[in-house]
Amino acid sequence: MAQAAPQKAAKVEAKVQVDKQEVTVSVYSPSMDKVIPVTVLTPHDQSKARSVFYLLNGAGGGEDGATWNAKTKYKQYFKNKNVFVVTPIGGAFSYYTDWQKDDPKLGRSKWQTFLTKELPPIIDANFKTTKVNAIGGISMAGTSVLNIAIAAPGLYKSVAGFSGCARTSDPLGQEYIKQVVEVRGGGDMTNMWGPLTGAGWRKNDPYLNAAKLRGTKIYLTTGSGLPGKRDGLHDQPKGNALVWADLLIVGGGIEAAANLCTHQMVDKLNQLKIPVNVDFRPTGTHSWAYWEGDLHRTWPKLAKDLGA
Repeated sequence: MAQAAPQKAAKVEAKVQVDKQEVTVSVYSPSMDKVIPVTVLTPHDQSKARSVFYLLNGAGGGEDGATWNAKTKYKQYFKNKNVFVVTPIGGAFSYYTDWQKDDPKLGRSKWQTFLTKELPPIIDANFKTTKVNAIGGISMAGTSVLNIAIAAPGLYKSVAGFSGCARTSDPLGQEYIKQVVEVRGGGDMTNMWGPLTGAGWRKNDPYLNAAKLRGTKIYLTTGSGLPGKRDGLHDQPKGNALVWADLLIVGGGIEAAANLCTHQMVDKLNQLKIPVNVDFRPTGTHSWAYWEGDLHRTWPKLAKDLGA
């Protein structure tokens, strides 16, 4: 009888020191059969093992240039902090999940496998870590981080979702996902979790599976969608009026939907008597300036959880 071919393992293909603080690690993912660049911010003091904060980008996965590095001063913020901050670049419009089928437009997505089984051992083997982790993400990834934590109990001590929608199997949640996967990404969302009324969508609905988050520290933030102090015309590149109008109309509507989803998720967690730390901002659209503030306000709590 012929033996099955040995399984390929995740491995480091290249490691580049960008500067004193930042390293880019190119990681081969056997589940997706491709190499994924991963940005790692290193701790200020590396004399002893440090914890790891996995921080995900939004809908474009960072492939569109909308990264934590490009859109915020997160490098400066973490410069004197003692934690590894790990951000993969990739996964545009994938919801950082394992798709049931390869998509003609978006290709093969097995991001949940990558983030729970492939990447953490690589990070732990190549850096001096405590193997104590947290995970956070914005927008699309604000949904994903909840599902990732549910899929890998105990791997992440804390989870932080900024402006995500924790409903995926109800009409509002599916419309939110459609705007990302199909309208922006050109993919077919039924390739992700199957028929919209099927079990795959219920399995990947953090609201329906909220009980599985028991024991995990949970942090959620969202604005209301109403214009706030960071939504002025002067806040946009070169005061671009078209960008500003899009932010107020589209970004306001997206954030209002995220706000409703977050209220529902908090109500569910309260019913289950699962502690949740939530920040409902009275204003604010779906934009990086607010997420940077969310990160700054949430980090001290995450740092306490991580011993960082």
